[in-house]
Amino acid sequence: MARRGSRGAAPVGLVLLVAVLVVAIGALSSLSRTSGSATTPSVAPSAGTALALLATLPVRGKAPLTGYDRVRDFGAAWLDVDRNGCDTRDDVLRRDLTRIRATGCRVRSGVLADPYTKRVIDFVRGARTSEAVQIDHVVPLAAAWRTGAQRLSQAQRERLANDPIELFAVDGPTNQAKGDADAASWLPPNRAFRCTYVAHQVAVKAAYALWVTPAERDAMQQVLAHCPSTPAPRSALAR
Repeated sequence: MARRGSRGAAPVGLVLLVAVLVVAIGALSSLSRTSGSATTPSVAPSAGTALALLATLPVRGKAPLTGYDRVRDFGAAWLDVDRNGCDTRDDVLRRDLTRIRATGCRVRSGVLADPYTKRVIDFVRGARTSEAVQIDHVVPLAAAWRTGAQRLSQAQRERLANDPIELFAVDGPTNQAKGDADAASWLPPNRAFRCTYVAHQVAVKAAYALWVTPAERDAMQQVLAHCPSTPAPRSALAR
């Protein structure tokens, strides 16, 4: 009988041991979480960064596109808003291309290291070739209209559409694929350029008093979290 009693007590002891281990593991897990949160406090983004500027932008839903007309509302492509004698397209081509050949302001040819795809594109001006390199508005004008640009004056909208911080020379087909998408729907295929791209979007939004949608803000934050020190470029045209 004593032997049977000894064998019956063994499972009880095992159950008690398992219970003690479960309690101990739970306590250690809780301590680890508490310790981890205490040693990784939230740090405010540095002044002058795109991440800090993003935090200042209003967050709202999109306004209707009702009544929008690209040429009427933002001016013809392309104007000479900085009054340097050259239109904006040629200004951007001259800035972004290398090995440029030009006649006066008019860029005839050059080489683009496309920031969106990392492709190298030989640009030659012509009816069938110019579209290989296009000038992208980082904040699409239709998207700008739906997030506050409809409240700007005509002169302000024309400056927005021709502001150098709003523009990049890029691969034509990639620009066409982007369309009017904001950061929540489209980012450059070249991941290494995404921080710069979003920083420019944030800077344009701030310079022209535009807002971001909740999804757009979240997408921008996700990108900039990987590069929190990326500076926000400044506009020389906005006023």
